Amino acid sequence: MSEIFTSIKPIEFAGLTSNNPLSYRYYQPKKIIHGKTMEEHLRIAVCWWHTFCWNGFDIFGEGTFSHPWLQQTDAMKASEMKVDAMFELLTKLDLKYFTFHDRDIAPEGASLKESNANVQKIAEKIAAQMQATGKELLWGTANLFSNKRYMAGAATNPNPEVFAYAVAQVKNAIDVTKQLNGHNYVFWGGREGYDTLLNTDLKQEAEQFAKFLSLAVDYKHKIGFKGTFLIEPKPCEPTKHQYDYDTATVFAFLQKFGLEKEFKVNIEGNHATLSGHSYPHEVAYALANNMFGSIDANQGDAQLGWDTDQFPMNLSDVTQVIYMILQGGGFTTGGFNFDTKLRRQSIDLADYFYAHISGVDSLARCLINAVDLIEQDKLTAAVKERYHGWQGNLGKEILSGKQTTDSLAKYVLENNTNPKPVSAHQELLEMVLNNGIK
Repeated sequence: MSEIFTSIKPIEFAGLTSNNPLSYRYYQPKKIIHGKTMEEHLRIAVCWWHTFCWNGFDIFGEGTFSHPWLQQTDAMKASEMKVDAMFELLTKLDLKYFTFHDRDIAPEGASLKESNANVQKIAEKIAAQMQATGKELLWGTANLFSNKRYMAGAATNPNPEVFAYAVAQVKNAIDVTKQLNGHNYVFWGGREGYDTLLNTDLKQEAEQFAKFLSLAVDYKHKIGFKGTFLIEPKPCEPTKHQYDYDTATVFAFLQKFGLEKEFKVNIEGNHATLSGHSYPHEVAYALANNMFGSIDANQGDAQLGWDTDQFPMNLSDVTQVIYMILQGGGFTTGGFNFDTKLRRQSIDLADYFYAHISGVDSLARCLINAVDLIEQDKLTAAVKERYHGWQGNLGKEILSGKQTTDSLAKYVLENNTNPKPVSAHQELLEMVLNNGIK
């Protein structure tokens, strides 16, 4: 492996007194906290696409980055260089996991056969690096949105040949994910939605989407892939309305087509806010409905209406998210994937390290905060107290079906029931949360 980040030494824990930006102040991978190491709790991954494929381009301006792999004119040699860069970055950051789309790791060829061959060649190089370094694939996926054949969607495309092509591409991506012992496989419907209802048959497209997912499930069981299938909700961008709008929409869709036991969700913080929800809300809903799988750890900008994929710095939101994940039993196959990118003006190679160090330390800091909140038990105790009436006879009888509309009306009349309002103590609990953020 040729060294690319030559000026960067391995990042070590230096503690809160450190003034060295190339060190961790909170993250200690092997430190035991709440029964597991920090590494085991957080399962942090670096994404391939924003990190090594994006060149700083936006719709208003050309790319601003001039990194070595971006200067390589031979696409396959550039892909090989990206592999070296990824594993050097992971090793120096002391992070265990990575994620990719098929078109991130290898260029698309003139045919699917050529594209698959390109992916396989790079996958073999990745496998060798994994063997040498002990790094692991958190999840793989297929890019079904960049090529113009997918401009009207992949699974929901009006042309069945595009549907068939997408199925074939996903088959290969699942094969490679299995080959690399991936813990999960993600479905993100980048263009599974519509721009206008004037040319869209919603019922037809929903049935196509369900068939697409069903075919993937059948293939998963056929080849014995043991990883978790994840769907990543997103409300819009690039399409006006995407069918996997939020976690609740995904759950309802899966239930309608009998697929709810085959999938969980990969929740992205920035997608949550784009859908009009909060990041903690999406996690809470997924946990409440046994849909929680993994996290794309990022955040947006409140003054911008698109997916800016910034590193997660909102300590309040991230503390709440980790608190709920721990309360729900923690990750199983999922983890925190940095679906994040540098700002266009962060053009130095060192900026990759500054950004990921700050993101990792943010997660570690919020993990410490969440564990403190759990051990103090103030929030849990307040919730239990608020709903304690449902543990009494009346509450249990209502939920068990022993009470009817008539019997409840009779109960209220005979007991002259007149419930008094009880404070929810919202401000007190917000104080507890804020005081727990250190």
